[in-house]
Amino acid sequence: MSASFHPHHVILLSHPALLEAAREAQHLADWLRAEGVATVQCAPVTDQQVQACGCDLLIALGGDGTMLRASRMAAAQDVPVLGINMGRFGFLTEVERSEWPMALRRVLDGDFRIETRMMLHAEQWRAGRFLQAWDVLNEVVICRGAAVRPVRLQAHIDGSLLANYMADGLIAATPTGSTAYALASGGPVLPPELRNILLVPVAPHLSIDRAIVLAETSQLTICPQDNLYPAVLSGDGLPPVDLSDGDEIRITNSDLRARFIRFQEPGYFYRSLTMYMQKNPAAGEVL
Repeated sequence: MSASFHPHHVILLSHPALLEAAREAQHLADWLRAEGVATVQCAPVTDQQVQACGCDLLIALGGDGTMLRASRMAAAQDVPVLGINMGRFGFLTEVERSEWPMALRRVLDGDFRIETRMMLHAEQWRAGRFLQAWDVLNEVVICRGAAVRPVRLQAHIDGSLLANYMADGLIAATPTGSTAYALASGGPVLPPELRNILLVPVAPHLSIDRAIVLAETSQLTICPQDNLYPAVLSGDGLPPVDLSDGDEIRITNSDLRARFIRFQEPGYFYRSLTMYMQKNPAAGEVL
C-alpha cells in the first residue's frame, strides 16, 4: 500500500456486550486523534451510518462475529477493515489487543496489504415476488427451525435440479466460511483467495452426504419442499427468517467484497489454520 494512505474518518466498531472492547476503542480513538486523524467515531453505529459518513477505515474490536458484522458494514463502501482480537478465537482478526499501537503506526505509514475476499448475495423470492436480500461473508444456512425434525430441501444449479435433501439443513458458504460452520459439518477448507461457492449438507438422511464446490459464476437455488414445520434462513448468524414451502433462496457470488488489512505474508492462512485447528475454544467464546 502507498505510504500516502492517511485515513481521515475512522469508525471503531466494538462488540456491544464487551465493556473492555468499548474501553479499548476509546484508547484507540485518543491515539488516532493525537496522530492527526480528523474524525474518529466510536459510538454504536448502524450500517446506514457507515454508508452515509464516508469513512475510509473501519477498525473492529472483538472476535470473528464482530469481524463478520464489520465486513458487511464496510463492503458497500469498499472500505478496508482492521480486526483487533478481543475474543478467544479471532481467526479473521489481524492483531492482538496488545499489538494495536504498532499496527496502527504501520497503517498510517502505509505498511500493509489489502486482502480481498468474496461475499455471497442471497435473495428470498416467493411466488415470483422478491422479498429481501442479504450479503454475507461466511455463509447462508437454510435449516430446520424450532422443531427437531429434518427438513426437505431441493437444490438447483443454474436452473437444473441438483438433488433433493432430507437433512437438518444446507450451508452455502464462501471460502472464508469454509473454516466455520461448513468445516464443522464435514466440508473441505478452501483458500480465501478463491471465489467458489461451497454447498454442504448438515446431517443428511438418505441424501447426498458430500460437499460440492460450485463455480464462482453459479446460481444456487434452494427451496423448502413439503415440510410439516417451517425451515428458516440465517446469514452469518443473523436472526433466522421463517421460510414457506416453495420459497426460492437464490444465492450467487456478491458484487460486494470484503477488504481486510493484513501485515502478514499471504501464506499466513495455512499457518493460522493449523494453529487454530489445534485449539479447542471455550463454548463461551466472545464474538
